[in-house]
This record gives sequence, structure tokens and C-alpha cells, in this order.
Amino acid sequence: MNQTTSRMLTRVKAVYLYIREKGTVSTSDIADEFGTTDRTVQRDLHILTHNGLVESPVRGKWTITDKPVHIS
Repeated sequence: MNQTTSRMLTRVKAVYLYIREKGTVSTSDIADEFGTTDRTVQRDLHILTHNGLVESPVRGKWTITDKPVHIS
């Protein structure tokens, strides 16, 4: 795995853990926390959504799902 992919996966994992810790957060909250653009956060959230790990019950607000997750 190349360095860019590794860095992206690390950030996606950190975003998931951040949402899990905070409860419900906005896209802008995540961007501010990680020092990235809203677009980068949207790409990360797309990965998490595609895998059934987060959902957006209200537009722009994110929370984790009930899907069991093993974090290593």
C-alpha cells in the first residue's frame, strides 16, 4: 500500500472514531478538527457510508450506525 493510501485510511479511521466519540457532528466540525477541506471530509464520509459505518439522518449531520466494528 502506498503512503497516500495509508494516510487516507488512517484519516478515515480517525474520522470514524471522532464521530463515535462526539455523537453527532457536522461536516464542517470534522473539517475543522482534522484541518482538511469540506470536500476531503465528504470523500472520507462517502467511504464510511458505503461501508455502512456512518449515516446522515439530517443533511450535513453525521452519526455512526449500529454496525459492529472491530478497531485495530
